Amino acid sequence: MNPICDFSDWRYDGCEMHGDARAVGHENNSIVYFIPPPSLIQRAEAQEWKIRSQSRKIVGIREVIVKSLNSSSPAAPECTIRKNVPALVFATNGLTFNIWHAFSDVLLPLFTTSRAFDGEVQFLITDYQDWFVRKYNKVFKALTNYEIIDLDNDREVRCYEHIVVGLRGHRELSIDPARAPRNYDTFQFRMFVRDAYSLPLWLDIPYKANDSLDKKPRMMIILRGGSRKFENADEIIAAAEKVGFEVIKSEPGFNEDMNDFAKKVDSCDVLLGAHGAGLTNMIFLRTNAILFQVVPWGNMNWACNIFYNDPAREMRLRVLEYNITAEESTLYEKYGKDSVVINDPEQLEKWGNASVAYWAEQNLKLDISRFTPVLEQAFQLVKE
Repeated sequence: MNPICDFSDWRYDGCEMHGDARAVGHENNSIVYFIPPPSLIQRAEAQEWKIRSQSRKIVGIREVIVKSLNSSSPAAPECTIRKNVPALVFATNGLTFNIWHAFSDVLLPLFTTSRAFDGEVQFLITDYQDWFVRKYNKVFKALTNYEIIDLDNDREVRCYEHIVVGLRGHRELSIDPARAPRNYDTFQFRMFVRDAYSLPLWLDIPYKANDSLDKKPRMMIILRGGSRKFENADEIIAAAEKVGFEVIKSEPGFNEDMNDFAKKVDSCDVLLGAHGAGLTNMIFLRTNAILFQVVPWGNMNWACNIFYNDPAREMRLRVLEYNITAEESTLYEKYGKDSVVINDPEQLEKWGNASVAYWAEQNLKLDISRFTPVLEQAFQLVKE
């Protein structure tokens, strides 16, 4: 009798049951029962856990109750449906309206947890979000051959010989191969996503490398609609075009069709944007394409590296950065050059929520003369 549930990982909780496991939907907290085999049930300990079945303990989602029974426990409900494949229980709510969280919290950990089943696994989704399943249906269809169940609203007693509860997320938008089945890594996840969206695998190199010399390399610029947006976007685009890029403007929104957008990103050599969720679309770039991240003011390099640059390198993309000066942030005019916001970002960060200014209040107005040499560097990299 190995422990069913493991709370030791700093990032996620998870449970795994082999034998008689039964999933029962409930509008408050769905329940997974585990009944030990007859030879062990007499000395088994009745236990109960509450699991946040995503890949982050800190995200507030509906919990799943896992109950391990013994001979003194009330009987588990009788099976109404039996499946001879494993089941995976996980949640799709939380912060998933944001594409970065959609991939980092659900889709990438879902790949890590379920890919080794080669489609022979059924997904039982708690805190079910229909829009999420529809939006990323290509990923779901590539990971399971079976009907996806809205567990909380399901009234069957679904029985399996193997149930996993929770998603295994190792780090931000990234996989630790040493901890993944079959040593899956972040590059393999990008290639899996490309295959799911029918992007070419046989020519996984940037377009420019195989195109005629007179065709301009393509740069997609992500135009944010909220904070950290480019206030002089037209000037940035004009500078990129002057350097030699064909520029595609993009304002990806909540209702963006992922199938079409994936193909647009795939057609580009460079993805340019200020630090933010839109850069997650780098997943659709080809090998050796360039993620070009503009780092806002406020000691944000750590976030830029952990959330995007490090995963991009693991995906075998190239990385460029442009660190703005204080004068290129709207915070400079708002708070003044002598304020702590401008003069001591590290101190402000120590004050906790005070650093929200860097995330939620600033926009960017790039110094084109300072920015152009980095655009030229990107252009030269594409030509190599």
